[in-house]
Amino acid sequence: MSTLDELADRIERLLLRHEELRRTNELLQQQLTQVSQERDSLRQRLNTARARIDALLEHLPADPAQATPDRQEERS
Repeated sequence: MSTLDELADRIERLLLRHEELRRTNELLQQQLTQVSQERDSLRQRLNTARARIDALLEHLPADPAQATPDRQEERS
């Protein structure tokens, strides 16, 4: 009978461990989903910021000499 009791105890522990692992896996899946959403949001913000910077750069003169005439007039 001792062997049967030991087997029943082991099965009970395995069932408890299985349930713990299932809950842990569920929590990890939730965290993964949350982190993935945050990553996607940050990626979108980065792309928006890059687009804004590119638009600002397009407004800057290509030749640095073109950007300094105002400063040269101020010195005179």
